[in-house]
Amino acid sequence: MVMDSLLKKTIGVSNTEDLVLEAMQDLVKDEIKKYIRQKIDENPEIKREMKEAIAEFIDAKMRETYAVVKMAKCAAELGFQMVPPEMREKLGKDVAQLLEKEMSQVFEKM
Repeated sequence: MVMDSLLKKTIGVSNTEDLVLEAMQDLVKDEIKKYIRQKIDENPEIKREMKEAIAEFIDAKMRETYAVVKMAKCAAELGFQMVPPEMREKLGKDVAQLLEKEMSQVFEKM
């Protein structure tokens, strides 16, 4: 019991029953996906419409992301305007340094 608990915590090993259950769920999902793909491939109109809907969905998500970024920019600008004038220059430098550091880390990971 202690060894089982220790293994689970250190290397993420789960019970055999859990592994079998997850594998069965994955197999069922795969079969359902095959069935859906087959039905889509049998009907060119649905296939075309599905591709169109996915393209519209992705476009909408990108527009949503852009709007969120734009709102964040506006909020940052508003916050910057609320800072007393004598603190703005220091705040601007601090924000620039933070952004430079974060961007450097992003590029290092690439």
